[in-house]
Amino acid sequence: MMMKFDQTSIKTLVLGLLLLFCSVTAAFSQEIDSTMEGLEFTEIKADTTVKDSVTATIVATSKNNNAGATEKMVVPEKEEQGLTGIFIAGFIGGLAALLMPCIFPMLPLTVSFFTKGSQTKGKAVSRALFYGLSIIVIYVVLGLLVTVIFGADALNSLSTNGIFNFLFFILLLIFAVSFLGAFEITLPSSWVNKMDANSDKGGLAGLFFMAGTLALVSFSCTGPIIGTLLVQAATSGALLGPAIGMFGFSFALAIPFALFALFPSWLSALPKSGGWLNSVKVVLGFLELALAMKFLSNVDLAYHWNWFDREVFLVLWIVIFGLMGLYLLGKLKFSHDSPVNFISIPRLMIAVIVLSFTVYMIPGLWGAPLKSISAFLPPQASQDFDLYTPTLTGGNTSAMVKHEEGPHKYADIFHAPLNLNVFFDYDEGMAYAKKVNKPVMIDFTGHACVNCRKMEANVWPDKNVYSVLNNDFVIIQLYVDDKTELAQDEKFTSAFSGKAVNTIGNKWSDFQAAKFNSNSQPYYVLLGHDEKLLVQPTGANYNAEEYLKFLNSGLSIFNK
Repeated sequence: MMMKFDQTSIKTLVLGLLLLFCSVTAAFSQEIDSTMEGLEFTEIKADTTVKDSVTATIVATSKNNNAGATEKMVVPEKEEQGLTGIFIAGFIGGLAALLMPCIFPMLPLTVSFFTKGSQTKGKAVSRALFYGLSIIVIYVVLGLLVTVIFGADALNSLSTNGIFNFLFFILLLIFAVSFLGAFEITLPSSWVNKMDANSDKGGLAGLFFMAGTLALVSFSCTGPIIGTLLVQAATSGALLGPAIGMFGFSFALAIPFALFALFPSWLSALPKSGGWLNSVKVVLGFLELALAMKFLSNVDLAYHWNWFDREVFLVLWIVIFGLMGLYLLGKLKFSHDSPVNFISIPRLMIAVIVLSFTVYMIPGLWGAPLKSISAFLPPQASQDFDLYTPTLTGGNTSAMVKHEEGPHKYADIFHAPLNLNVFFDYDEGMAYAKKVNKPVMIDFTGHACVNCRKMEANVWPDKNVYSVLNNDFVIIQLYVDDKTELAQDEKFTSAFSGKAVNTIGNKWSDFQAAKFNSNSQPYYVLLGHDEKLLVQPTGANYNAEEYLKFLNSGLSIFNK
């Protein structure tokens, strides 16, 4: 028996697929994009190393601790991977923008203009392709303007700047409220009218201005998506991030116009405009709201406000995604929503996924590691009620290494992960390592470093890794983005970069760049008591076995 699908079923299916797409890929794209998040860049002197701003590969020279030979250490900073992630995030944003109420209804209207206004199909296709190219040019130029206006140095420091992170939180909060239907973000009508008038000129110039008109008219829908994308790209630390992000966004936006111009009959398969478009907008509003929380968490950690610990963050996410699930079930309505007379199967399935994710997060309130989203959560150590961490030693406190050296410097403002004995000052940690005759592991980390949190939640708790860290190494965690002011007698001007060093973050960022010619986090350095490298340092490695080999190789050389 053949199955027949009516128009309502098609629209519901499209909505369901989009909601699934948005919910699943939002976190995925953010994680890819976060390969560069949490970096703090320090200028590298020309006479010590060479740093290319595109490949961001740092070549450092170090002496082998045993052989005494000089070797080259190549430490890639994953900027290429970061740009790929930014492009993917932009492309996903462009696909989501296509299903916005401001753009989707314009697809058949615009494509019919090309097919009916041209004498031949070839001319129609060429005009449509130029129109799509114009869209790409307009948005890429916008991305380049962000870099030009802010400058490369400013972009590199955005991810760890508390003021910018707070402004980004406010900005994303405004975008979320706009998508939820409180108001629309629009540009001055005079801009739209002037652009529209120029689109009547005809020829290629007219097509370019027609693309510009689309960008301006659809700004109320695309503005929040573009703004979010630019924020993520700008805080990635990649110089070309905003332009690459806008290229991905505009590429996804331009594809349908070219395809439907080539195959106009496809237009008949599109679902009709309706209330489902607003549902897409609202779901994106919930996702914007959840993303805004991450930026607020970064500020809270960097300035030690202690308002936004792990429980508070999780409660907010549980409520946000819970409300999203109720919205999908039609139990929550906004002013612009159409009545939901029944719940379709695809919409129900998406609601099940969202509500299941909501329930998954609930055990985190009692300390469950929630490894799939650990990169985005505040550190486990900020949890007030944690039933998980004591289980790492089987609840046996005697398994923990006992320390009688007293409180560590800065222990009142930093949290030692997993109850490990961690030092937060280099000199203090080195002195203790010599006292107990153990090698040192320096962990260059950051409050805004999602990869650092992922390592601490997914790799360090591994039974064998935890045992080595707890028993065989002295761990020194140095936060490169902390905003705590140094004591007046500890402030100095860096001989390496020539910049004033006034905060704890400045001090350790300068130390990492000057001593190890690197500025990525996490960055794990194994040292002997002579402060020389035992093995080549490494960054994030989510394979516990490989990370354990790295630790054991350094330990073996130290013991020899």
